[in-house]
Amino acid sequence: MDAAPLDAAPLDAAARPVFADRRLWLMGAFGFLSGLPLALSGFTLRQWLTEAHLSLGATGLTANIGLSYTLKFLWAPLLDHAAPPFGLARFGRRRGWLLAVQPPLALAVLALALSDAARGPLLTILCAAVIAFLSATQDIAIDAWRIETFPERLQGAANAAYVWGYRMAMLVSGAGVIALAGSAGWHAALLIVAALLAGGPLVTLLAGEPVVTRLRLEAAGLRARLAVAVLEPLREFLRRRNAWAILAYVATFKLGEAMAGVMLAPFYHDLGFNRAAVATAIGPFSMLATIAGYAVGAAAVARLGLKRSLILTGFCQMAAMGMYVVLALSAGNHGVLYATVVVEAFAEGVADAAFLTYLSGLCAAAYTATQFALLTSIAPLALRTVGGGSGFLAAALGWPTFYALAVLASLPAMLLMLYILRQDRT
Repeated sequence: MDAAPLDAAPLDAAARPVFADRRLWLMGAFGFLSGLPLALSGFTLRQWLTEAHLSLGATGLTANIGLSYTLKFLWAPLLDHAAPPFGLARFGRRRGWLLAVQPPLALAVLALALSDAARGPLLTILCAAVIAFLSATQDIAIDAWRIETFPERLQGAANAAYVWGYRMAMLVSGAGVIALAGSAGWHAALLIVAALLAGGPLVTLLAGEPVVTRLRLEAAGLRARLAVAVLEPLREFLRRRNAWAILAYVATFKLGEAMAGVMLAPFYHDLGFNRAAVATAIGPFSMLATIAGYAVGAAAVARLGLKRSLILTGFCQMAAMGMYVVLALSAGNHGVLYATVVVEAFAEGVADAAFLTYLSGLCAAAYTATQFALLTSIAPLALRTVGGGSGFLAAALGWPTFYALAVLASLPAMLLMLYILRQDRT
């Protein structure tokens, strides 16, 4: 049986300040735990492999490690309908699964820290792939805990707490690890991340198990479970007008960003930027620019409307990616590096705010959670597939031409959105 929630008083009691609710602080802690592993299979990993002199092609292929985040909807129904393993069901469905995943995740990061990217890059990449899978599974359970724990009135506050924790964690495992690696070495820097993740079970035990009435489908069989969990929401979406055009737009929206982002670590390295410069570039200034971009994007949607905002912010993001071409021709100028990172992070935040608003509006009320999970899994598909070949393109074309191509790669999504909007008007 599920445990009682953490606080006895109702969560949305009028006399209770929102910031005083312990579950919001726990949500921030869960966001921190969710954000820590992401860079270890992304930018931080590629920075380490670049310094270990892995080829551009092989470094680009590491983008495919993140497929776990794209495909997590495939095993999400397991966490909904199966009891947690190892006798952890006594802690409840959500906490039990978190307690099953968090210790192996910390151990996987420990194994990554003890690996040698220069002598055994395959083992390093394998550890990163395991981290991505366990991290994606943890994300499923954390998202479910948030949705089931907070009433609708506090979902916005819960999301805000999650994002702040998530961004702080990415600062630690991204810029923090890279900066510390310069003085203490990669192994010591990554061991700190493993130690931080080891505190995950403590956060889970402090959290209360949500009290909900769960849908029981065990007796209906696997086919019925798949139909309810995945197939029916997909069928409902595909019956809509322009469904395939919408899916193509969602899948290509991040194409240019995927090409540009995957190769940033070797790109910065080839331009002569050291660890300290890279850590400064992707550190607090980038994080603040992204948060400011989200705020401006949300204001644009409210003032201009969603349709105009999608077009305007999309083309702004394309223009901002042109800064990478300028950087490629700047002969390692540090001022241009910082300006490029801040401008691109701000433009990405602006565009993502409109894009996520659009995705939310596409979800039918009966299938909100499942359809949003499917759409947000399709959105990074370009990064996890086409982005894997970007290293070979960069090696063949050179950096200025490669980043000019990355700018143009964003054009198909904009043309698809113009087509969708025209179809909607008719």
